[in-house]
Amino acid sequence: MATVSPSWNYTLHLPRDPRAPGIARGALRLILAAHELPELTPTAELLAAELLANSHRHTTGLYALRVLSPQPGRVRVAVWDTDPRVPPGFSDDRAAPPPLDAEHGRGLHLVRACADEVGVSVLRHLGASRGGKLLWADCGGGVAW
Repeated sequence: MATVSPSWNYTLHLPRDPRAPGIARGALRLILAAHELPELTPTAELLAAELLANSHRHTTGLYALRVLSPQPGRVRVAVWDTDPRVPPGFSDDRAAPPPLDAEHGRGLHLVRACADEVGVSVLRHLGASRGGKLLWADCGGGVAW
């Protein structure tokens, strides 16, 4: 009988295409279904949608979706892109949300509100990592790591 490791991860490298975020969200749904985590799908998909939209809208290079679960019942949604600048709405939990009549600027505040934990890694060294940043958000039952 085969056993499945409680930790897993997937990375989907995305082209600079307006359809890429939607394709990535579809892949996320399939990953969570395959790992029997359908209850995390709505929150994880919202987190992915906002992080992917931010990378697609505010950067000019490639980006990638990474989905991992180092603990059973939890998922980390991360988006890497080539721009090392951390968005103000993500890096500072004291940043004020945009005015109510603003058409943009709520996405990363929404991520912070819906995730159990968020973080960022700035990758300053070019080479294998290609530099840039990795924004991540966790969701799942129980205690956050």
